[in-house]
Amino acid sequence: MTTSKKIYLIAGEPSGDLLGSRLMRALRRKTDGNVEFFGLGGDTMEAEGLKSIFDISDLAIMGLVEVIPSIPKVLGRIRQTVEDIQRIRPDIVITVDSWSFSCRVHRRLRKLGLGIPQLHYVAPQVWAWKKKRARTMYKYIDGLMTLLPQEPKYFTPYHLKADFVGHPVVESEVLRADGQAFRRRYDIPENKKIITVLPGSRHTEVSRLLPVFLEASRCLLKQNPDFYFVIPTVRTVAAQVKAAAEASGLPLQVVETQQDRYEAFRASEVAIAASGTVALELAICKIPHLIAYKVAPLTAFIAGRIMKIQFVNLTNIMLGRLVVPELLQQSCIAGNIVRTVNELLQKGDLYERQMEGFAKVKEILACGGQTPSENAADIVLDMIKDFQK
Repeated sequence: MTTSKKIYLIAGEPSGDLLGSRLMRALRRKTDGNVEFFGLGGDTMEAEGLKSIFDISDLAIMGLVEVIPSIPKVLGRIRQTVEDIQRIRPDIVITVDSWSFSCRVHRRLRKLGLGIPQLHYVAPQVWAWKKKRARTMYKYIDGLMTLLPQEPKYFTPYHLKADFVGHPVVESEVLRADGQAFRRRYDIPENKKIITVLPGSRHTEVSRLLPVFLEASRCLLKQNPDFYFVIPTVRTVAAQVKAAAEASGLPLQVVETQQDRYEAFRASEVAIAASGTVALELAICKIPHLIAYKVAPLTAFIAGRIMKIQFVNLTNIMLGRLVVPELLQQSCIAGNIVRTVNELLQKGDLYERQMEGFAKVKEILACGGQTPSENAADIVLDMIKDFQK
């Protein structure tokens, strides 16, 4: 009888939670079910059978300044995670995204010398900032799986095995979602134009962005009473989002499940989104959208001094041109959002540029005949095999 592989997964944010759940499914298929999962994750990983050691909302912090008050709690969670790994002695430890948390876990594991392979999934964006980080990562992990094709070249010169596996967004259930089913489920009339509002998955993001997004929604509704707003959210910030939505008095629906989220995308005329993976999900299903984002002024000042990129949206970065409008910091105001939404709804030049660009992005992010998660699962299993020789 084949011994089950013990896989320890660590995903500290909702975006990593989704990647982790897809990797879990792929590993289960590749091993005919001879696999056990342990570690840290959110709703979607728990739905795949992971019992998370603590709630990932404890780590849902964004910004260089905002993180400071939470440092003692985060350090405690790092210690708890490492102790759990020592107890379980898995065949491999895989961290997914959240490098600030993940690297501290990896460093402590290295010092313990447990002989367990350590793998990270999703490369830190060293091409944007902290390029020196690429020179030292080999000290803490044995391999890196990247989502973008240009990323391995930043790490392989520094003794770190890095493999492009493709971006899991191309296997997203959003591509099979049914917008009409969403309208029927929530009894939204056909004459209503749905605008999806995505204020982020962290408390700090929601507190800064949702008031602006709701103000823009109110202005849009005055222009056209047939607009209807949908706010997909996640468990970590659901209570915060619902409270703000209810107080707004707008015709809107807050949804929490992945199915509702994706079906809302497909039913949408346009989307207003925080920067992040969600923008790629919108891109691959060709939903016109803009991104709007702001952080604390000091965070923005520091980031502006150390980040060396022209764009922040991944679609724009991959294409090397502005396809998705970026309303950042002082530009993240209701008036700018309203103007851009109206421009997208007119289906003129901006809309056409987006449709062309989104098709190209989908092509770039695919990698081979397998899904990205299956490519990643192969690397995981090969690494376990190599360490057990």
